[in-house]
Amino acid sequence: MAVKIVRQVKKIALIGAPTSAAALSAGHERAPEALRAAGLIPRLQAAGFEVSDLGDCVTKTFQLDDEHPRARNIPALVAALNDLRPRVEVAVKSGALPLIIGGDCSIALAVVAGSRRYYRHVGVIYVDRHAELNVPATTPSGCVDGMVVSHLVGRGAPELVRFWGEPPLVREPDIVLFGVSEIDAPEKLALERSPIRRYLKEDIQRKGLAAAAEEAAGRMQGPHEFILHFDVDVMSGGDFSASTYAGDGGLSLAETQQALSIFASRENMIALEVTTYNPILDSDGSQAKVLIELIAGVLTARLTALETPAQVAADANESAAPPAAAESTKSERAEPEATSASSDDVSSSSEPAVPDEPSGE
Repeated sequence: MAVKIVRQVKKIALIGAPTSAAALSAGHERAPEALRAAGLIPRLQAAGFEVSDLGDCVTKTFQLDDEHPRARNIPALVAALNDLRPRVEVAVKSGALPLIIGGDCSIALAVVAGSRRYYRHVGVIYVDRHAELNVPATTPSGCVDGMVVSHLVGRGAPELVRFWGEPPLVREPDIVLFGVSEIDAPEKLALERSPIRRYLKEDIQRKGLAAAAEEAAGRMQGPHEFILHFDVDVMSGGDFSASTYAGDGGLSLAETQQALSIFASRENMIALEVTTYNPILDSDGSQAKVLIELIAGVLTARLTALETPAQVAADANESAAPPAAAESTKSERAEPEATSASSDDVSSSSEPAVPDEPSGE
């Protein structure tokens, strides 16, 4: 049975992915709890969103794992991915925008796999300080966090490549790297041989931030959807310091918000993942507040870009109407969707039907 996804721009499905199994040290696994405690959900609600909190996956924490120095903590990492993936599937099917708070960057594998439950082809805009194109044979650390893009395109540790039945999870031309300012020699060689699109820090400086971001977003104008990956280490350490990988030379806070807002304003963005915030490095919680404001600003820009005048007017009328009238209006607006659901479909005027089980899984 085909399932059509109803895009509901004012709804967010929040998922916590508390894992540092792929990282260089512990700390990232505390991010979902810390951001909730700092007021993430009330801030999004104040911005006009309806937030469904789908809870947290089981916590997986960094371990040294000296027995596997080329790809550390693979069993814990795979367990974390298998926990996150079905939660993403539920969020995508609901029509709300999945907002996944990590955790380390490995969560991207589960977010793409969960999205591909309903979409055959998914692209990724990967906003990150690092290219993450190492593999076990080239890694200087054994940290899988530095190999995520390689695993997305089907290269690396067999357990992670096989996470998707028929790799790759994402075709190389459907990945855009944005903001990379640190790249290892083997990664540079891999990138030179790859059709992966890339906007390195020097490219962004040359083109201008807005022009580079618009061009990068344009790479996702094809017939498929895309996921926006945001690693907070893309920002300069002077603007945001609560990341294990923070350093100088990244994008400024303002540049980051501008680029993410451009990407998020595209209708075919189907999920946003935020990674590598480390509460251990944020003793007073000030950086959590900065990150929450950044996320809220980006999602507000998306809402402004995508909410139609008719929706704005309907929402205004509903909020101004007496309670009984507002409830009646809500019921009338929901009726077509309920009718569709009774015929085993979730209706959408803008999305093509896709098989309930994608090919290749």
